[in-house]
Amino acid sequence: MSPAEAGGEGPQLRKPDWLKVRIPSGERQRGVAGALGRHGLHTVCDEARCPNKAECWGQSTATFMVMGATCTRGCRFCAVGTAREGEALRSEEPAELAAAIVELGIRYAVITSVDRDDLPDRGSAHFAACVRAIRDRDPGIRIETLAPDYQAGEIEALLEAGPEVFAHNIETVERLQGVRDARASYRKSLETLRLAAAFRKPGGGRLVVKSSLLLGLGEREDEVLAAMDALRAVGVGSLVLGQYLRPTPLQVPVSEYVHPDSFARYAIEARSRGFVSVVSAPLARTSYLAKTSYDACAGAQDTP
Repeated sequence: MSPAEAGGEGPQLRKPDWLKVRIPSGERQRGVAGALGRHGLHTVCDEARCPNKAECWGQSTATFMVMGATCTRGCRFCAVGTAREGEALRSEEPAELAAAIVELGIRYAVITSVDRDDLPDRGSAHFAACVRAIRDRDPGIRIETLAPDYQAGEIEALLEAGPEVFAHNIETVERLQGVRDARASYRKSLETLRLAAAFRKPGGGRLVVKSSLLLGLGEREDEVLAAMDALRAVGVGSLVLGQYLRPTPLQVPVSEYVHPDSFARYAIEARSRGFVSVVSAPLARTSYLAKTSYDACAGAQDTP
């Protein structure tokens, strides 16, 4: 039984050199932080303690988190604050988000959110309003949404708002889903992704559908490959594999630091299964190299 299953501490593993990252600094980083403060926005870069914050903020990019910084779920790998009820939705947030993205000169925007099980539609209408506000402000901005496990009756509002990419993470292999909140499940997440992949944009065309797995929670290689097969079966075309990094001592411990060579091998396996875009590296996260992944998928769709 892995530490992720048992909930115990397990051995304290020493972080390898390939996982060391620098602290963000410089004018561009301060510019992003300033824009966030002026518009009352949050980023998942801060809230989830993303290891790529230095690189992304240094390029004036960020993954914006809407509907507040308090999640109604308590996944055991995540450092985002949790409570039974989230913050009151701000009607001005969509416009403020769009203004910040334009101010920062972002041409590819990634929008995510906390889970809001306390809302009747779990926040899908507000999420959709954020996408529409960006589109109205500048139709040329590409939008990727990293969404909760919206189901039929919820997901349609967000899909119809017109993002280029719909992402939702299954997070880990089926056996280890216990690290997620009990309201989440492997099958429920696959259904979310299936609904997105089946959606047809007005005028034709398909969304790019994306998902991610965190490795190092105690999964076996055969389980990772089975998860790839399950994602392909529901229409996912873009895959991200990254190393789980314990944000604080309150979260589940790391079971293994997966070597970069293993990530390279998984990338080969993923491409052999038909994923058009694969980002597989220790520090990879869903929104890392997001525009590059989208361009690869869009190019494949445009190829006769």
